[in-house]
Amino acid sequence: MSYIIDAVYFITAAVFIIGLKQMSSPVTAHRGIVWAGIAMVVASVATFGAPQIAFEIGSINLQLMLVAILVGSVVAYISAKRVEMTDMPQMIAMYNGMGGGAAAAIAAVELVKLSAGAESHGLTIQVLAVLGAVIGAVSFSGSAIAFAKLQGIMKKTLRLPLHQVINIGLFVATCIFGYLVATGHPVNFNYVMIFFALAIVLGVMVTLPIGGADMPVVISLFNALTGLAVAFEGFVLNNAAMIIAGTVVGSSGTLLTQLMAKAMNR
Repeated sequence: MSYIIDAVYFITAAVFIIGLKQMSSPVTAHRGIVWAGIAMVVASVATFGAPQIAFEIGSINLQLMLVAILVGSVVAYISAKRVEMTDMPQMIAMYNGMGGGAAAAIAAVELVKLSAGAESHGLTIQVLAVLGAVIGAVSFSGSAIAFAKLQGIMKKTLRLPLHQVINIGLFVATCIFGYLVATGHPVNFNYVMIFFALAIVLGVMVTLPIGGADMPVVISLFNALTGLAVAFEGFVLNNAAMIIAGTVVGSSGTLLTQLMAKAMNR
């Protein structure tokens, strides 16, 4: 079964890349998006058969997963059908933030399990979990601020006195607690909570002073960060689909950010 799932992941990864290539032209962009969406559905369904996922029919975990997929799909479909094209950037910011938040949540679950005395994954996996957590948390909270600015909820940029100094202090503190979490045996639960709180605040603080006109570039950057976080968490979960999809999103998002920054003279 594991070989079959790996083959499905490989095929869907190829379709991801083909779909991304087709998005380079307005003529084929719609087809590329549809293909990539179908590939994501196939990869998600295949994951239910992965050997590392142990549940029985009727188990609460399976029921929660199916309910989450159903609710998320319905909400996304309805909102996507109703949103105006002029509001598309903030919708992208919101969905991108959810992706970063999901990656951070995966890391949080694994780190909390380790703090509860679960068997250690090893230093490398713990480091990757922490990296994915901080990147995902920053992308989540930063994307939320980007959405609020584009939606008109936040009408002014906010720059505190010594704002850059505060950001540097938050970054250093996040790195310190990230190191303590990554090297902890066992992981300290309080350190995990402080680490996530610092990462979320850091995402807010780095986005607050940026003006609304620059939000498209910021969203593109956060999109790349979300892909990177997903790839890191793919290593933590030993999931090839997450690794491949996250790497593709991270690399393409980085290139898009560079192109947008250059085009907008930023």
